[in-house]
Amino acid sequence: MRRSNPSTDPDDGSASIEFLVAGLLLLVPVVYLVVTLGLVQSHAFGADAAARHLARSIAVADGDIDGHIARVVQTTAADYGIDPADISVRVRCAPADDGCPAPGVVLTATVQTRVALPLVPPVFGWEDLAAVPIEASAVQLVSAGPGR
Repeated sequence: MRRSNPSTDPDDGSASIEFLVAGLLLLVPVVYLVVTLGLVQSHAFGADAAARHLARSIAVADGDIDGHIARVVQTTAADYGIDPADISVRVRCAPADDGCPAPGVVLTATVQTRVALPLVPPVFGWEDLAAVPIEASAVQLVSAGPGR
């Protein structure tokens, strides 16, 4: 029976290198996916919270709707780490936008934002292509409150 000399074995020590290479090839995309999904989820929660808060605050507002919108956008941006310039807000009232907010009107607040994917360089317009749009809406019935 012939025994191989451990110092001349061609596979000696290659398992750790194979583990590192295969581990990096599998680990890097998984980490990128986790970071990206975390950013998308954070922006989605922020947009949803902003839409709900905006609909509720405008429904009970006595006036200065623009001030409510600005405060909600600033608060949401600070709480969820969203750039305030990336948040757009649309407020609609049905059946008519004339006396918004007025008792009996259904108010719809829509908040839109975009999530830029991490590590995408801002060249050749790639940052616009590699962005996930997020939109959330909330509906609130404006009731005749004490101030109305």
